[in-house]
Amino acid sequence: MKEKKNFQPAAALSSPRFCNTGNFMRMQRFDDAEGLDFAIYGVPFDTTCSYRIGARFGPQAIRNISVMIKPNNPIHEINIFDYLKGGDLGDINVIPGCTQPTFERIEEFTLSILKAGAVPIALGGDHSITLPELRAIAKEHGPVSLLHFDAHADINDETFGDKYNHSTPIRRAIEENLIDPTKSVQIGMRGSLYDASDFKVAKELGLTLIPTHEVRSIGIEETIKRAREVIGNNKVFLTFDIDFIDPAYAPATGGPEVGGYTSYEGLQFIRGFKGLNFVGMDIVEVAPMYDVAEITSLLAAYLVFEFLSILAINKKEKKE
Repeated sequence: MKEKKNFQPAAALSSPRFCNTGNFMRMQRFDDAEGLDFAIYGVPFDTTCSYRIGARFGPQAIRNISVMIKPNNPIHEINIFDYLKGGDLGDINVIPGCTQPTFERIEEFTLSILKAGAVPIALGGDHSITLPELRAIAKEHGPVSLLHFDAHADINDETFGDKYNHSTPIRRAIEENLIDPTKSVQIGMRGSLYDASDFKVAKELGLTLIPTHEVRSIGIEETIKRAREVIGNNKVFLTFDIDFIDPAYAPATGGPEVGGYTSYEGLQFIRGFKGLNFVGMDIVEVAPMYDVAEITSLLAAYLVFEFLSILAINKKEKKE
């Protein structure tokens, strides 16, 4: 197989942003992850949404607006493609309306990326897709830490009598021994609940849950510090539900909750976890038909960019 080389995406100084679109940041499209450090892929599946549907169009919308992102991160002073080989593998061929068969495809696809030695980065899709991703992660790495940004804890036992829903993946992941709850952190939960004891349930499951009212009390830096102490040196998977962000900044999602975070704060959180041993990421619940001027999709793309920047820094520091 021909070796894949570091590739700088097309620059807008020579190729207009509306040309050659379709891949994340206009990266190269590859059929597999062999020789890559990371692989972007779409999971256009929203069958388990309980209110607004539309996250199936999230991957396309995130890719479309990602053309605005340049490869250099001025905060970290790094060009991610100077250190990382990456590409876009396109979308998984999901089966609309069929959850379990789709989960099998997601797990198989994610595992193929891991077997190739690359970090999988999924563009969702509703939050149910995290479960099959974690199944693949656990096959390769064993139970990992979970770093979970969300307005909701997603630890329901079932919804509408179904145990596989976008509000149940974290509980299923614990039951299936895919994550170590004692080394996992959930950040940003807020809003009204059917059961006022939901946050206590998270603790009973072994999770460290830091709800928004507590984050606002102790501050973002202290929240990051506490989360890092829980995770330690463990391998960690990052899952980011876009409803973590306040709907004033990210209106395009299926279950919006007021009182959330700004776009800048979302980026600040990701930057704060530089140095962790990340083995995968997803960004979920972007439903672009509810967007305004593509602001939700743009933020989602930039959250992925910040994650890629961390991967680049980690590789740079290993070389040095």
